[in-house]
Amino acid sequence: MHNHKLIARLMGQLKLTARIRRQRYRSYKGACGIIAKNRVKRKFRAGAPNRRWLTDITEFKVGDDKLYLSPILDCFNNEIVSYQLPATSYQLSKRPVYDLVKQMLDRALKGIPTKRTEQLTLHSDQGWHYQMKAFANTLKENNIKQSMSRKGNCLDNALMESFFGSLKCETIYIKKPKTIEDLEKQIHEYMHYYNHERIQLKLKGLSPVEYRTQSLVQT
Repeated sequence: MHNHKLIARLMGQLKLTARIRRQRYRSYKGACGIIAKNRVKRKFRAGAPNRRWLTDITEFKVGDDKLYLSPILDCFNNEIVSYQLPATSYQLSKRPVYDLVKQMLDRALKGIPTKRTEQLTLHSDQGWHYQMKAFANTLKENNIKQSMSRKGNCLDNALMESFFGSLKCETIYIKKPKTIEDLEKQIHEYMHYYNHERIQLKLKGLSPVEYRTQSLVQT
């Protein structure tokens, strides 16, 4: 483990800087369903796991193909508790279908012990996936409160946007994938690295999984 000040000093000596982050993918298509109120209000902290989740979709490009990633981030320890990539190649070069979000949410719900979700809020932007009745009904059936950013305000989901920026800066901006298969491998490897190995100052120099494990032991 290395001190962040040492890393900053070495980056300065080597004239290394962070890569510029590109424009984000936007899934907003207007009001086409249920618009939930903003319950999170930029309070991106939680006192325990599975209390406040954030989600969004980001877009990757490899040549003329596009690949979409749909994750859920836990505000307690910044852990990616679930994520989904297209299951079949027919989804490439098209908008992300609702099934991408559905599978991500189903996987996340399976990971909650004894389905204790009564104190959980899931926050997103106003993308059309999150306005669908099927999405809102799944949350309601699991006693999860739905929250949405204000229209066109990415700062209301800034922690999720920050994760996307880190993901791309530390993968495709360093080593550009040549194929969709290369990209998928990069994403899967990064997710494991991010959750289990990548330390964060907010987490007292621990990785998300280490921080969650330590907190459970202390309780």
